[in-house]
Amino acid sequence: MTNIPETGRTPRVQIRLVVIQILVLSLLGTLGGRLWYLQIREGSAYAKEASGNHVQQVVQPAVRGSILDARGVALADNETRLVVSASRTDLMKMEDDGKAVLTKLAGVLGMKPQEVMDKVRLCDAKTPQPCWNGSPYQPIPITDEATAKQALQIRERAEDFPGITAEPEAVRRYAAPGDANTAQVLGYLSPVTDEEITKAQDTDSPYLRSDQVGRSGIERQYDKQLRGKAGVTRYEVDNLGRVIGKAESDKAQAGSNLVTSIDARVQRVAEYELDAAMKVARKQFDKITGENYKADSGAVVVMEAKTGRVVAMASAPTYDPNVWVGGISAKDYRALTGKNSDYPLLNRATQGQSAPGSTFKVVSTAAAVEAGYDFDGDYPCTSSYSVGGQVFKNFEGENFGNITLGRALEVSCDTVFYGLADREWKRDGGINPKKGQPKDYFYKAAHQFGLGKKTGIDLPNEVTGRVPDREWKRKYWEANKAAWCKTGKKDGSYVQKIAYENCLEGNKMREGDSINYSIGQGDTLLTPVQEAVIYGALANGGTMYTPTIGKAIVSADGKEVTEIKPKPSGRLPVNRATLAKMDEALAGVATRGTAAWKFQGWPQDKIPLHAKTGTAEVYGKQTTSWLATYSKDYTVIMTISQAGTGSGASGEAVRKIYNSLYGVDAEGKIDKRKALLPTPQKSLPKVQRDGTIKAPKVQKYDPEADEANQETPQGGASETPVATTPSPTAGNRQTRRRPGRRGARGRTA
Repeated sequence: MTNIPETGRTPRVQIRLVVIQILVLSLLGTLGGRLWYLQIREGSAYAKEASGNHVQQVVQPAVRGSILDARGVALADNETRLVVSASRTDLMKMEDDGKAVLTKLAGVLGMKPQEVMDKVRLCDAKTPQPCWNGSPYQPIPITDEATAKQALQIRERAEDFPGITAEPEAVRRYAAPGDANTAQVLGYLSPVTDEEITKAQDTDSPYLRSDQVGRSGIERQYDKQLRGKAGVTRYEVDNLGRVIGKAESDKAQAGSNLVTSIDARVQRVAEYELDAAMKVARKQFDKITGENYKADSGAVVVMEAKTGRVVAMASAPTYDPNVWVGGISAKDYRALTGKNSDYPLLNRATQGQSAPGSTFKVVSTAAAVEAGYDFDGDYPCTSSYSVGGQVFKNFEGENFGNITLGRALEVSCDTVFYGLADREWKRDGGINPKKGQPKDYFYKAAHQFGLGKKTGIDLPNEVTGRVPDREWKRKYWEANKAAWCKTGKKDGSYVQKIAYENCLEGNKMREGDSINYSIGQGDTLLTPVQEAVIYGALANGGTMYTPTIGKAIVSADGKEVTEIKPKPSGRLPVNRATLAKMDEALAGVATRGTAAWKFQGWPQDKIPLHAKTGTAEVYGKQTTSWLATYSKDYTVIMTISQAGTGSGASGEAVRKIYNSLYGVDAEGKIDKRKALLPTPQKSLPKVQRDGTIKAPKVQKYDPEADEANQETPQGGASETPVATTPSPTAGNRQTRRRPGRRGARGRTA
């Protein structure tokens, strides 16, 4: 055998094999490491992302809870409507993205094709309304106003309308029982925004994109309780968005019902009488401006005197909250918010503020007693009061001689309060007060009456009003000094003179400021609900209550009832003896004072009524009418902007509200069968076993108004406003006195 010698290639082959093995092992190690990183270390994160990519949610909105009046009558509830919806997922599977189907659908619904297509497009930063803000995997509503005929066409021709459904669904309804609109109290709904979703995502009540949320009124204040919890069904989808299976679902939980203290019957009376009073005022001639009163806005509050619960709250002008259901049109939105709308969305009972006129004198009376003046002392009610060359006249130059503070309230004598406020201003050191803290009894009393801050009523966006004390004057001056100094002129127009004076000493409490303030003029601002709190406290013996509209929250099944109890907010700074004397004087206003001509024939011996009239002047406008009243059960406050005198514009309407409450006829006889609410409603409506609340029917209000009485001229025997021009040097900045009538004084009675 011949031995074959080895070649020199063998070692090189072996080296190559080793190198290849090393490379293969390195690759395997790298892949293994990467696999470990993806599946072990970051596995949970990627699993979560993968799950999110393949599971989509479809939301089933919760049925929103109803808003009920004190007897269980629905003010806002839900009605079943035929809702036509489109499945965007099904439409996107079609060659033309469903355009042909949507065009056909538009023809059935009587809509424009583009209008329908816009509704199914998804919202983003660049897409204008209308668009869909919810999940693309749930049915998108096209209309909630489909007729039975339209729905039947869609369902019978299902092959022509793939992806389109027509089903009955619950839609919000503002019922207006007996024509009780209650718009500003109830508020309205609109879709949730991205900002709201982000803000609420970590709370115990997060929003879903499909949610409708309360935007104002009770709908907003109690949105969390009313909204309930939406149901969520989760579907597994592939990377093309096709549904491949159902994962899990959570059932929707209906929202709770809110029982309010509103009585729909009284609410309707309040709304009707406010509107009627404004219409009558517009027929009356204003001698000062030489034209009829405009009566452009107003409010009325009916409140339980012993609890602070609101029985009725009306604001004018008003609107129909149903215009927001299903999305408000651009035309309707302009009508509610445009410059010529007079802003009906405002609740003027809580957001409207104006000088209160002589209704403020109850505060000044308390302040005077606190400052040491005897309630039963003698105070000169002269025809005028002179300060630094400025003459402030009493109404129509009336002169009652020396009278008590009680009589001053009855006849609304301005000069009595001028003198008391002026004397206190001088005792505090005048325009340059003495070292140390001035007593400022008149301003401190207003704060003790709860003014200058919110009452805390359970409605959003309440305003504070204004107490123009030294601190406010300083801040206001600092904010406006530059503008005043720029526009003010010593010998210029009326407005320029005021600006000139304010530039020099607008930060100081001037004599004219204190005088005007004492009769509820100048920079003083109050809201109707603030007045309701004050006069309610006068009625009940001195306790101020936080006004409330919500009375109880009842779960959807009726098993849980949470009562919202009245909350005292403080005490009037008046002792019992003084309260009793003020009470007697305010009764005198209704029987022999400035409101007596509107309450003639009232059964005062059986149902004592108390009142205070007010006619406040506003620079550049007609006078504001105020009428504050109370019985042992209720306080009724009415105000109408640019409507004339307190009793002249509001007296008839307030009288008729009391007539309805107590069942009093035009002759003063009481018929309890006609009384809507002779005593406040204490009990809650009865919840039945199935969770529903059976409510009585509400009849429409039949005023049976005496046209002759409604046409009674404003002013009566002693109420015609007279205007004046303030002297800038007297310190009367923005005193609501008209220029051109020097020496006269605007009526605040």
